[in-house]
Amino acid sequence: MFFGIEASDVTHMSAWLLFGLLFLSPFLQEDFGVILAAAASLAGAAPAPFLIGAILTGLVASDAWKYWMGRLARRYDWAHRFAEKPGVSVAGDLIRREFLQTMLTARFVPGTRIPTYIAAGFFKADYLKYILTLMFTASLYIAVVFTLFHSVGAVAGEEAIVWLPAIAIGILVSYIIFRWLNHRRKNEGVMTPLSKELDHPMPDMPGFEGNPLETDDDDDTAAKGGG
Repeated sequence: MFFGIEASDVTHMSAWLLFGLLFLSPFLQEDFGVILAAAASLAGAAPAPFLIGAILTGLVASDAWKYWMGRLARRYDWAHRFAEKPGVSVAGDLIRREFLQTMLTARFVPGTRIPTYIAAGFFKADYLKYILTLMFTASLYIAVVFTLFHSVGAVAGEEAIVWLPAIAIGILVSYIIFRWLNHRRKNEGVMTPLSKELDHPMPDMPGFEGNPLETDDDDDTAAKGGG
């Protein structure tokens, strides 16, 4: 049994219910969604291409909108708080210097994704390039997890269907708890591995107070006012 679900129960789910579950899971927690898809594949719940398609679609959809939070933060006061989060300016520096490497790192390091994806929008990275990179990094991540599950399952046998997902979830939860406790101890608030000490005001911005006031007429101009 895994989170109250027997492997046999997963196997008998309708295809669309399973697809919907995997598609929506990254909106709650991306790593959990990938682990769930890999576990379903190991249990033989559906063909691997079907499961990979479902989780890949969910991963890209769950991250596609985060770009626009960064983009809107240049214009609207209500969205500006997303760019104020610790780590966004640091991720922005990395995005501008090494876009692919930064996006790849964010995919494999929980806690860096949201600041990185918001920074991609704030610093106006090409959206098509952003989406294609999301697809590439998500595909690579899925391939690694699926390969790991099936490789270990081939050695450990049917028992791996139960304990392998449990171990993977346990590691993920332990990491999240560690990050949360570490940041509580340092009174840093937002949970991100990106160094808070390197944060700085965004380029073309008067600071984090007030509305950036970037206009629709000239999207590439600097902010004209603040506080």
